[in-house]
Amino acid sequence: MIKEWLLKEHSKRNTQLIIEYIGNNPDRLKELLTIFSEGDKRLSQRAAWPLSYIAELHPALVKPHLKFIIRLLENSPHDAIKRNVMRLLQYVNIPNSLSGKVADYCFTCLSSEAEPIAIRVFAMQVLANLCVPYPELKHELIPLIENMMPYGSAGIKSRGKKILTWLNTLPS
Repeated sequence: MIKEWLLKEHSKRNTQLIIEYIGNNPDRLKELLTIFSEGDKRLSQRAAWPLSYIAELHPALVKPHLKFIIRLLENSPHDAIKRNVMRLLQYVNIPNSLSGKVADYCFTCLSSEAEPIAIRVFAMQVLANLCVPYPELKHELIPLIENMMPYGSAGIKSRGKKILTWLNTLPS
């Protein structure tokens, strides 16, 4: 059923239908993840959008699949997939076993001016979230954000300001 919806159209309404259909059902999420990973570029892009919203609504549902999702992220050249997976990572607690890999990937994205703004902003947030279990990361993240701020886009400046304010409240 999900595949038919994704083939039909790429719209907010259609994305909402998929999100409602999957709900908190692990089998239906697996169906979406299968479509996401099958390799059809267009369907993968379309599946990434509802996947990011499902992670926001039901992070525990997505968490068992994080290793798989992160592996797909690393191998995906398409910005829509990277953007939605980075968005998804904001909403889940990343396990210790994956946090180093995720942090490295996010630092690479955040440091690259070639990356689209949304991907960089989401990477910034994921790294900020990782500063809670790994406070030492903030000593790398703060100077990076501070260096980006004067020349960054409105999105970079806005999120950067919020994150810097928040990071300065965390213990070192």
